[in-house]
Amino acid sequence: MSMTNAMKSLGRLLVLALAIAPRATAAPQEAKTLPDFRDGEAQVVEGFRNRADWIRHDLWVEAPFDSDGDGKPDRLHVSVTRPKQTDTEKLRLPVVYESSPYYSGTGADSKEYFWSPHQELGAPPPKRTNTPPIKPQARRPVISDSQVGAWVPRGYAVVHSESPGTGLSQGCPTVGGENESLAPKAVIDWLNGRAAGYTAAAGGEPVKAYWSTGKVGMTGTSYNGTLSLAAATTGVEGLEAIIPIAPNTSYYHYYRSNGLIRHPGGYMGEDIDVLYEFINSGEPEHRGRCDQTVRDDLMLKRFDRIKGDYNEFWAGRDYIHRLGPVKAATLMAHAFNDWNVMPEHSVRIYEALKKKGIPLQAYFHQGGHGGEPPMRLMNRWFTRYLHGIENGVEKDPRAWIVREDADRKDPTPYADYPNPDAVMIPLHPNAGGGGIGGLTLAAKDGQGQEKLIDDVSFSGADLAKAESSKHRLLFATPALTRPLHVSGTPRIRIRLSCSKPAANLSVWLVSLPWMEKAKITGNLITRGWADPQNHRSLTESEPLVPGRFYEMTFSLQPDDQIIPAGRRIGLMILSSDRDFTLWPEAGTELTVDLDRTVLELPIVGGARAMREASGEKER
Repeated sequence: MSMTNAMKSLGRLLVLALAIAPRATAAPQEAKTLPDFRDGEAQVVEGFRNRADWIRHDLWVEAPFDSDGDGKPDRLHVSVTRPKQTDTEKLRLPVVYESSPYYSGTGADSKEYFWSPHQELGAPPPKRTNTPPIKPQARRPVISDSQVGAWVPRGYAVVHSESPGTGLSQGCPTVGGENESLAPKAVIDWLNGRAAGYTAAAGGEPVKAYWSTGKVGMTGTSYNGTLSLAAATTGVEGLEAIIPIAPNTSYYHYYRSNGLIRHPGGYMGEDIDVLYEFINSGEPEHRGRCDQTVRDDLMLKRFDRIKGDYNEFWAGRDYIHRLGPVKAATLMAHAFNDWNVMPEHSVRIYEALKKKGIPLQAYFHQGGHGGEPPMRLMNRWFTRYLHGIENGVEKDPRAWIVREDADRKDPTPYADYPNPDAVMIPLHPNAGGGGIGGLTLAAKDGQGQEKLIDDVSFSGADLAKAESSKHRLLFATPALTRPLHVSGTPRIRIRLSCSKPAANLSVWLVSLPWMEKAKITGNLITRGWADPQNHRSLTESEPLVPGRFYEMTFSLQPDDQIIPAGRRIGLMILSSDRDFTLWPEAGTELTVDLDRTVLELPIVGGARAMREASGEKER
């Protein structure tokens, strides 16, 4: 074979070898860790759940105000918890954010520092002792773990911040003042690159939120829920959704009721200045200045613990007046038997936000203060509005209500709250309220006038279960022959006179007979309070002329309750309510004109359902 032919044969062999040889491929890229969504909810992702891998750090965000008056912008203490993939894989995530005044401890929760309830109506209150300063508690870098376990494994970063004048945040606590709205706004601005963050409270290196998508959802319970709504009222870009749980939406409604000085349940004698001292855990060098400007010059001079009228001070701490800029999708949560932050706080905001047309849902349960919605409701809410997953949540039922014997995690869906089938039904008291008078659909003329004598030594429960008493008037329906569904906000129109220039007025709606070992929902339907001196105006009270009759209308607390068959619905009118109102000397007489007094009760099914349940025939 010639050399040329040999070379050709070798070349063909090389080509054949290359043709049948396995081709080299590029090394496979490691898959990124990403949020996972199923059934419209963010799932726990294995790569996000290991706490040891989480990145945790703190910083200070500069706010656009100087609430402590030191000549420098206040800086807010912020902590961040995020999956490691936000660094290792450059992953950007939405944020679940909670702010609070409670993270660094609170003042002494002792009645020795509260206002004394032993105060005659219209008289100056006895002086009180200020709460001792809170011992500073520096928490770094982790302010709180309250949200991290639920949301970081599901593909969110979690941020916590201390509200102004608490913990390591600068400024003064103002209990509903403007800085408490602008502070979380500043943090959200930082998460969107619009505000500056630093590694220290003074000076320090800049810190960027490069790991944030800029989409933020806020949540929290009680004061923390209030701050969620407060941030939303600024209209800040990036706050896409909020889940306020039992929020205080008006400090007037928290410490006053229809002109009456009223205390939150369980905190007899607390007022807004006491709450200020309870949360004032900030820098000791600023406390004196804050005490002077906020507590002494603002609260004590303007909160009016004598008349209880609604004024500019209270209006400035009422979020109902600030809802114009709100655009965040809102899931309200509250309990119908929350006698601390009462259900009206959420219901009034829910009703107002309906008119704005923003995405809106409500979750209500039958327990006491607090109680977040089931995880699936919150997860669907944040999945839709923070991750942008089209899960149809806007088409879900608008209201979720836990029925009386159900688990809180198993609410019943309704088209809305109040129940769209509820109708206000007038019920009329019949003579005999010193014992138990009737309460009927049909008005019966000539029922006359009946008296009660104020005596705060008797509790509302004692009066409701008594067969007779001169210290209250009680009127009840016949025993129900079938369950009756109450849904909405009852109202009372009442005509009364008083033996003195001022009196407390309290109204309870009860389920009878009173059961000693029953849950609170077994005995109490709802209740309300008012100052007859404010019969004309909430902003201007006037002394009553003894013996003269006055008419007034006011709402009780909202409710949604199914009253079982066999029970009687009772309207109880009393004067001082030992657990909520001031405690004047006993002896004031109230005279009620039964013919001009009406209870308006929202009944699902209206008058027909009421007649069928009570056995009352249509006239």
